[in-house]
Amino acid sequence: MPTAKKAATVEELRSRLKRAHHLILTDPTGLTVEEITKLRGELRKDGTTYAIVKNTLFSIAADDELRKLVHSYLAGATGVIFTGADPVAPAKALKRFEDIKTVGIKAAVIDGKLLDAAQVAVLAELPSRDELRAKVVGILASPLRGIVGVLAANPSGLVRILSAREKQLAETTSTHAGDS
Repeated sequence: MPTAKKAATVEELRSRLKRAHHLILTDPTGLTVEEITKLRGELRKDGTTYAIVKNTLFSIAADDELRKLVHSYLAGATGVIFTGADPVAPAKALKRFEDIKTVGIKAAVIDGKLLDAAQVAVLAELPSRDELRAKVVGILASPLRGIVGVLAANPSGLVRILSAREKQLAETTSTHAGDS
């Protein structure tokens, strides 16, 4: 018979799994409480949470599909990163955290697909959503800047041509006036 505390933990995990868009399973072995706290702080910057879970309780909380995907990775100590919409940000946070201590990555579930540790490392090298958005805006803005420059150049060119013609006419008029 499960205890009330275990039942509450399972419900909390179910809730977190429903809110999470993606998961990264880690091996927290060797991390101190202080290091785990720092890791949580690093992950929290991107709206991501981290929890050390009991494998059996996590397995109970997971739906059938998720349980089948991660079953072989639920051995030993397991930490779970519950991510938002951007799976790159927590992978980058783990990479930044390597300066303090390396966290073993077991696997990740991104868009319902299982990724191994090497694929998560590649994910950390990708630009984040915000970086990609900035690049797209820059790419879209570049031709617009060019169009604005061309449109701004035409009136100023016309003004220069009219000014030069005015000077030419003034010189012609003063030259003809000097002949008489």
